[in-house]
Order: sequence, then structure tokens, then C-alpha cells
Amino acid sequence: MRIKEMDARTREEAAKLAGPLMVSRGEIHRLEELPGCCAEDGDGSLLAAIFYHVRNGECEIVSLESRAENRGAGTRLIEAVTARARAEGCSRVWLITSNDNTRAIRFYQKRGFDLKAVHRDAITEARKLKPSIPLIGYDGIPIRHELELEYLL
Repeated sequence: MRIKEMDARTREEAAKLAGPLMVSRGEIHRLEELPGCCAEDGDGSLLAAIFYHVRNGECEIVSLESRAENRGAGTRLIEAVTARARAEGCSRVWLITSNDNTRAIRFYQKRGFDLKAVHRDAITEARKLKPSIPLIGYDGIPIRHELELEYLL
């Protein structure tokens, strides 16, 4: 597995995997406009991709998508973004996930992220910007709240 900066091909493929738009804290992010890294297999196939945004001394992970779970790609991509955030003088790396995404919550907590805040009904509001966000998520849980997790640098 190789971790690298995204090129035009991997950026387009990764944005299709995740969807072109993400909404967090009321802000629309266009993935193809954000910096990112990807994990590729030996044959150059895309395994996983991460998009992030650095602003005001903080680094937000906007999207992390994987086609190959339990192979370490997501962990390595988080490590790559954390290293970049440190190099840019950021004080923290943070992200938003939805209240139904218990797998993501476990994944990030195992990698040192901690719950910072629950933004009640934020996803209900985000649907005004991105109507395609489903009402019901994993395990039949209604999707309503944003959970903010952070890793302090």
C-alpha cells in the first residue's frame, strides 16, 4: 500500500466514492477543491481517500472513505493528515460525523480522537444545503445530529 497526494485521476475517483459535496457545521465543502491524500494498492487501484481543510490553525478532516476496510489505509491516511497539520502549525485535527455512524465513532476514538461537541439538529439544518442526506442511517437510526471529534496536537 502506498500513501500519496492525490493527482487528477485519484481526486476525481475519490470524490465519486465519497460524493462531490460534504456539509459540516453549516459549510458546504466541494471535495474536488480540497487537498487530499489517497492510499493505493500495488497496482495503483484506489483503496481509500481523505480530504481535509486547514483554516485558522485547525485541520478539519472533511471526508475519509475506504474501499478496503481493516487493511490500515484509513489509519495511515489520518497519520498523513495529522503530520501535515503539525507541519502547518495546527493545534488540532477535527471532524464531524453523524449520530448514526457508530462505526466511525469507534474508528476515530481508537485512533485518539475524543468527543468535543454534539451539535443538536445540525444535520436537520444541513439538509437545507444538501437535500440528499438521508433521514434514516445505519441500523435504522434517524440522522439528526453532528458529532464533533478532535485530536489535539
